[in-house]
Amino acid sequence: MQFVEEIVVDEFLPTVRSMLAGELRERGLTQSEVADVLGISQSAVSKYAHGDVATNDRIAEDERVQSLVTELAEGLASGDMTPVQALIEIEVLVRELESGGDLLAQLHEEAVPELADHGASFRVHDPESDLRTSERVLSSLRRGLRILENAGGFAQLIPAVGSNLVACTPDAEDVDDVAGVPGRIFDVKGRTTVPSDPEFGVSEHVATVLLAARAHGSDASAAINVTYEPELLDDLAEVGHATAEFDESDDISSSVSAAIEAQPDATVLYQTGGMGIEPLIYVLGPDAESVADTVRSLL
Repeated sequence: MQFVEEIVVDEFLPTVRSMLAGELRERGLTQSEVADVLGISQSAVSKYAHGDVATNDRIAEDERVQSLVTELAEGLASGDMTPVQALIEIEVLVRELESGGDLLAQLHEEAVPELADHGASFRVHDPESDLRTSERVLSSLRRGLRILENAGGFAQLIPAVGSNLVACTPDAEDVDDVAGVPGRIFDVKGRTTVPSDPEFGVSEHVATVLLAARAHGSDASAAINVTYEPELLDDLAEVGHATAEFDESDDISSSVSAAIEAQPDATVLYQTGGMGIEPLIYVLGPDAESVADTVRSLL
């Protein structure tokens, strides 16, 4: 496993420092002055000057790197630029080169070929990349599940059909964009049991309710189903949750739509059951941890 930051430290910085040290020396700075400007030792400057530090030719030959090094050398040598300003300029270039398809991203993908499996749209440091978004959802879901597992008494809220805590990506359109627990969460002899790690596309039921709520105005990104009890609804309402009833025997999307239209601020949906349908409460929230905390507060 190699992070892109390691490439920045091991290849980009030595290359840029070597180039910058050479440019500064050409502009008349002594070895000691170069060391002060770059914040490194004189022995390090000597190693750069004698080519004793390995550099990356692809980085050194990049026109943007060459242009920035020249600009920094001129500014630092003349005193028109401070070392902090130079550092900021280098940081900006690093972020640019880390973007999907650019130089540092290419070097990273070559060092870790498995990254190619995530498609050409993957961007190493893009916080909105599909991979990072999915990992954030799964991470949030794992934290929420730990809250439930450690919440004494949660097992008593698990319905006969099992419970599931789900969370979706910001632009979720179908169940494949919603992560949940394969096989659901069950009560095994009074113990909350999560059979496996969360995955995307494994919870059709709770995911469908969440997606239907989002499609009709809810800004929720996570949900859980628990057993239905009037007292639980009262407790939820008492702490500020708006509740709305829907009919699960009908088309879920249209039923949830009607419920949301009647109560736009609803964060709790419920149905009281029917022929072959177990009554359930669905708690919605902005993320898996919040939903888990809400449920824990009921115990």
